[in-house]
Amino acid sequence: MDIREFVKPKMNPSIPKISPGDTVKVKLKAMEGDKERLQHFQGVVIKMRQGVDGGNFTVRRVSYGIGVERTFPFQSPSVQNVEVLRHGKVRRAKLYYMRRLSAKRARLKERRDRAIEQATTQEEQVVPEEEQPVLEEQQAVSQEKQAVLEEQQAVPEEEQVMSQKEQATAQEGQVVTEEEQTVLKEEQAVSQEEGVVAQEEQIVSEEERTTAQEEQTTPQKE
Repeated sequence: MDIREFVKPKMNPSIPKISPGDTVKVKLKAMEGDKERLQHFQGVVIKMRQGVDGGNFTVRRVSYGIGVERTFPFQSPSVQNVEVLRHGKVRRAKLYYMRRLSAKRARLKERRDRAIEQATTQEEQVVPEEEQPVLEEQQAVSQEKQAVLEEQQAVPEEEQVMSQKEQATAQEGQVVTEEEQTVLKEEQAVSQEEGVVAQEEQIVSEEERTTAQEEQTTPQKE
């Protein structure tokens, strides 16, 4: 008969529920003479043992290419804290095969419980009451920005209409200038004709003068 069967072990409350494959960080109280200090040991849980003495768990890590394993009892008072960094996805209770693998190949896929995922999604979906006014203000600001953008888009359309009107007026001005050019050409042609007529009149007057002078000279000869 073992007396340990009648004595219920007192578990350390600082150790949470862990399972093989979990990456944990153990804070252990270490005594060095009269001084105490906290020693950290981080690694993967490769073995868990249950027994009448409370059981223990083994953590393995690779330091400078050398595998190091330490076993911590669940009821040890020297364990100050155990922090679970990530949950590994494994199919075995004893991960002794990791001793033959390198540090890179010994990495495990992360496992996430469905309950934890649902809780995180619900927390993300639920918006605190304090953040609701902020969200409303952000929505109002976004609506104002949209109105400003619509106004800015409407202004270019008006500018396009004005530019089309300006182009039409410019085309009308070009038509007017063409008409003015034709009128000027006609006036120039008329002025040229008038100049020709004036020249012809001058020639006729000169001829008349010459005839008059000849008439004056003929009586004197007689």
